[in-house]
Amino acid sequence: MRIGSGLSTHLDPLRAAEEAVAEVAAGVIPGEASVVLAFVSSDHRDAAEDIAGVLRDCFGRAEIAGCVAEGIIGGARELEHGPAVSVWAADLPGTRVEAFALEFDDENASYSGWPRELPFGSTLILMSDPFTFPVVHLLAQLNEQQPGVQVIGGVVSGVHEERQVRMFLGGEVRARGAVGIAVSGQARVGTLVSQGCRAIGEPMIITRADRNLIFELGGQRPVDRIRDIWSKVEPAERALMANGPLFIGRVVDEYKTDFGRGDFVVRNVMGADAEKGFIVVADVVEVGETIQFHVRDPRAADEDLRQMLGSVSSPTSGALLFTCNGRGSNMFEEQDHDAAAVHKGLGEVPLAGFFANGEIGPLSGQNFLHGHTASLAIFGP
Repeated sequence: MRIGSGLSTHLDPLRAAEEAVAEVAAGVIPGEASVVLAFVSSDHRDAAEDIAGVLRDCFGRAEIAGCVAEGIIGGARELEHGPAVSVWAADLPGTRVEAFALEFDDENASYSGWPRELPFGSTLILMSDPFTFPVVHLLAQLNEQQPGVQVIGGVVSGVHEERQVRMFLGGEVRARGAVGIAVSGQARVGTLVSQGCRAIGEPMIITRADRNLIFELGGQRPVDRIRDIWSKVEPAERALMANGPLFIGRVVDEYKTDFGRGDFVVRNVMGADAEKGFIVVADVVEVGETIQFHVRDPRAADEDLRQMLGSVSSPTSGALLFTCNGRGSNMFEEQDHDAAAVHKGLGEVPLAGFFANGEIGPLSGQNFLHGHTASLAIFGP
């Protein structure tokens, strides 16, 4: 297995693409790469077709996918602003890779463009348009119909209206739907999902709810539960609650009795009615579910990412990072926080990715769309 990555911040988009490809060659000969992921900053959006042509010419036989996004990751660097092109390429012996493009049919609630083969244990690296592709619905369908297929990736950021997205598929550029790479065979693709929140208070059972409205938690009004937590937490946690926003964590595996990091899918609390006592959350919930309130915490996010990286014991050849556009300088004082941590934790392996408007990754064997997370695909033999 050979992997290379390259990053260029040259102002000229074609020159930037060529420089990034030249750096890739230090790890893998472009003509021998089987899969290529390319991530381009919004500054080069208008040159997406030209950049796709460079990728096609340089990686003739490879399966190519990628996107234009708000911020780009390459090596140990995070380019949140300014021009950048990041290219990641791999030669994966004994591994089937297939680039694909998905379209959603609203009338039939179905998808077209699936990979030809998707055996148990496959990994999908997915990038989707926030306007035309219901990624949450897709993940729920995969969890039900094809368990054992893991999905990692992100929703494209830096777009404000339909048809503004630019995604790469082979030597072409697409403006809707989703694109990705299906990987199966000998290559090992491990995944990590590091969340930017931590739990406060105690786990509670939803005892009355209607879709995304929670009326009772353990028989009490949610706003009263929040006030009770406020009165009991330490000043540091109270400050995190005051600075907001507040979140709920939905337990993934209800068969567990003790919950910790990685056991919750975190969702925003979107509002509350102080008089009636209910809260509004950014997900559909059901009576009987276990939830726990969470707060956004840079220190916990840092500890969680480093701890998870420290637990990786298998040899690593390269990695892809999809991090929330609410992280980076919006969360951490340290520059290049997530990319630098991954680069250090995995031994300076070839790394690329982008800042997403929602990160995709598995927890407890199920695929979810997350927020404020760093989702990582780790490649090894």
